[in-house]
Amino acid sequence: MKARVYVFYKDSVFDPQGNTLAQSLRHNGFAKVTDVRVGKVIDVTMEGVAADEARGQVQKMCEKLLSNPVIESFKYELREDKK
Repeated sequence: MKARVYVFYKDSVFDPQGNTLAQSLRHNGFAKVTDVRVGKVIDVTMEGVAADEARGQVQKMCEKLLSNPVIESFKYELREDKK
């Protein structure tokens, strides 16, 4: 089972990298860009885990280690590991 986790700053938290990218995009001819948010993608591979168990494990991983709940939000998706 594979999990792909997406972590971003919460909307209420200033994203300096996203702000810089938004300005650069506008200066490079993309005038309609109003906001950019930068995040991270984390891929986790687990063996011998059913979907329900994987969902619970990934939720705990995100809450305890993969994100900072004070300033970040997360979402994830599960996929069967195709070898």
